[in-house]
Amino acid sequence: MASNLFIAYDLMQPGQNYDAVRDKIRSLGKWYQFQYSLFYVHTDLSAAEAYAAVAAVTDGNDRLAVIDAKGGIVSDWDRPPIAEINAIWFSPQ
Repeated sequence: MASNLFIAYDLMQPGQNYDAVRDKIRSLGKWYQFQYSLFYVHTDLSAAEAYAAVAAVTDGNDRLAVIDAKGGIVSDWDRPPIAEINAIWFSPQ
């Protein structure tokens, strides 16, 4: 069953391998980047599996949160890509 996950991270010094973390998150499934370090991912993985996959490319002092979302609302910022987000959210995996 597909999961709708929000993944957030803070990469602390030393290290801060942003490319590796973003690439790993993007590899998990269909994704949308809401903010610099906040992604939405539609994936076949559970929250725990996604956490383990992303944690594998972080440093021990980094912060990582993977949240399984059953529903949500986002603010109406300037031209939000609601159609694109909904296409990912409701797509079969």
